[in-house]
Amino acid sequence: MIIIGISCFYHDSAVAIIEDGSIIAAAQEERFTRIKHDSAFPHKALEWALSECQITLDDIDAVVFYDKPILTFNRLLETYIAFAPKGFCSFIKAIPVWIKDKLFQKDNILKELRRYSSDFPTKKLLFAEHHLSHAASAFYVSPYEDAVVLTLDGVGEWATATLALGKGKDLNIVKEIHFPHSLGLFYSAITYYLGFKVNSGEYKVMGLAPYGQPKYVDLLKQNVIDIKDDGSFWLNQDYFDYCTGLTMTNNKFANLLGEPVRKSEDKLDTFHMNVAASVQTVTEEIILKLVQDAAKVYKIDNLCMAGGVALNCVANGKIIRAKSFKNLWVQPAAGDAGGSLGAALLAYHKHFEKDRTPNKPDLMRGTYLGPSFTPEATKRRLNLAGAVFEELNDKDLFKHTAKDLEDGQVVGWFQGRMEFGPRSLGNRSILGNPTQVDTQKIMNLKIKFRESFRPFAPAILHEDVSEWFELNTESPYMLMVAPVQKDKCKELTKKQEALTGIEKLNLERSEIPAVTHVDYSARVQTVDTERNPRFYELLQNFKSLSNCGILVNTSFNVRGEPIVCTPEDAFRCFMGTNMDVLVIGNYYLKKEQQDTSLIEDYKDQFELD
Repeated sequence: MIIIGISCFYHDSAVAIIEDGSIIAAAQEERFTRIKHDSAFPHKALEWALSECQITLDDIDAVVFYDKPILTFNRLLETYIAFAPKGFCSFIKAIPVWIKDKLFQKDNILKELRRYSSDFPTKKLLFAEHHLSHAASAFYVSPYEDAVVLTLDGVGEWATATLALGKGKDLNIVKEIHFPHSLGLFYSAITYYLGFKVNSGEYKVMGLAPYGQPKYVDLLKQNVIDIKDDGSFWLNQDYFDYCTGLTMTNNKFANLLGEPVRKSEDKLDTFHMNVAASVQTVTEEIILKLVQDAAKVYKIDNLCMAGGVALNCVANGKIIRAKSFKNLWVQPAAGDAGGSLGAALLAYHKHFEKDRTPNKPDLMRGTYLGPSFTPEATKRRLNLAGAVFEELNDKDLFKHTAKDLEDGQVVGWFQGRMEFGPRSLGNRSILGNPTQVDTQKIMNLKIKFRESFRPFAPAILHEDVSEWFELNTESPYMLMVAPVQKDKCKELTKKQEALTGIEKLNLERSEIPAVTHVDYSARVQTVDTERNPRFYELLQNFKSLSNCGILVNTSFNVRGEPIVCTPEDAFRCFMGTNMDVLVIGNYYLKKEQQDTSLIEDYKDQFELD
């Protein structure tokens, strides 16, 4: 049985294909169109996935959409009515768009599908509830027979947070929190207030938080958000405008905190860092209370998580250390893109009632579910791009690349199938030496062209993780933050400890300063031979030279650009940045050997993220 899952029309459009319960292809539309968070119907991703699987739409049993548009429209109308007459200007802008493009999404989706199969039957198009799609994306691919499943995001139909119970093929929501009370929208509202882009800048808030102090927690809890002992919460809508307006927060919110909304080009100061620290602290409190209450009530060992808030890896690390549950598994494509996968799995196990057999380590195949390129195709594409390269055998390739990294050079690393989800996990990655103090600054300012404070993640040999970090579990999807082991940390002088804000940035805090955040933590990716043998081999080679089986790993793109998909994308990024080396498969490229006329400064083609 072959099922296609689709998410689109909001943000992060994607396609996933499963066959007899196994994932065989999944990719986001943005990787093909080069439009960050592309929300359009995922034509290019669908065309690639059908070609990859060597099928047509006539071969499939169902196409499943990850959302129920009519329920979302119902929520929109009820919200405007509840807040009337406030929001009239927003109403007259939103409703015509909905009536034209979204209310009749079933017809629109059928129209798009019939471009590939002119008589595609209506009965094959199914719709899943948004949060059930999220929950399915986590539970059905996890290694657990039974689990509590927590989903947290902005909003889907009415729900903003759900608690579900999964056992075997059964998955049912037992608790919900409804719009407008939303942890995801609360975090996004602060993201907006701090001058970052909603639905992409939330990572910046999380990265900025350790530079500040949570000075506004009490103010927020006394005025803006009421948190109960079980983790349920209520948001005071007097301070927000996302229900009916065109902004996330309003003047009352700005007056409460004492500063106006930051413009994206304005300097970040201690105030903004303190606000980021405060919202992160509140978010962690809510998540930990939800988790602790669920563990106490349901007495199940396993917790699965999905939804955009599940990408808050700082909170995930604290869940692990709290030990309310014995095991935690978070869907690496936790946002709306992963909803396509969840919708397909939900149809397979719930609608078609197919049995489920949990698989260890999980069913995600390392998230390496996207396009790959044969050596012949890669060579042809590089030649057409004007690249100068040599082909190396595996032994020489790993040896040369590891030596480059030890020497402090920055390497673009392009291998195998592209990752599904927001993280580069060793197939579409930019790599650096974590032991050098200036690696973070170089990679942020000269490679990624983004804010200097943004942290980088360490990719580490899985067997070495406890030696370097306070983490006793695997973290293959870069979704856990853990403290660096104390014996790897370095003491700061009193003068250094007295520094505040961004002044903390360039201090050498550990033996791996490039991946040690200002609070002595790191977002860890463990690498094993089962999921990614080539990346593991590179780490082994680097360890043999440096006595450190860790590399800086960041996504292969510049700021605002989707992660690279093709060899041409990779070569363009290589030539448009200060990367020193590019490795695509077994093809090895040095920057000084390239034609300088191919250098292109293209970063300004993308919006700030």
